[in-house]
Amino acid sequence: MLKKHIFLVGFMGVGKTTNGKKLAQALNRKFIDLDETFVEQAGMSITDYFKKHGEEAFRVKERDILQNLSAPEAAVIATGGGAPCFFDNMEWMNKNGITIYLQIPTAALAKRLAASKRHKRPLIQDLSEEQIFEFINERMLVRHPYYAQAHHHINVIDLNIDELIKNLNL
Repeated sequence: MLKKHIFLVGFMGVGKTTNGKKLAQALNRKFIDLDETFVEQAGMSITDYFKKHGEEAFRVKERDILQNLSAPEAAVIATGGGAPCFFDNMEWMNKNGITIYLQIPTAALAKRLAASKRHKRPLIQDLSEEQIFEFINERMLVRHPYYAQAHHHINVIDLNIDELIKNLNL
């Protein structure tokens, strides 16, 4: 069995946590959600942290948590949507594990996010579905070059965990 972590990257709402839990269970590995770990360590929600400290402080703490994860065994790790796009996070994940970019068409993602618990997503909490669509398109111009550095690119619409595992040669 491979000894490296598996990092799931992609835009918010694409299914990193949901699919990460399934992948971890199928591989009999620990699952770590970087956002949940952030909340535990910060002692407050990400939304509250954004309000109190701003996005820059959030990104610094997020990087520190990512690069100091205490998981003695290889785990499946769902990152926050922006985590790969700041500092050297994507390069660090590529060196320290296998990275998987989970993708979904923008229109499907906008619908998914509009129907989600937006109060937990500070960057989109006050946006309409149309504004979310525009937000995704704008952010993807910046984020896609980082996400594209992942070892594997997977469309979550057709995602089958068993097929994913076969493609990863685990």
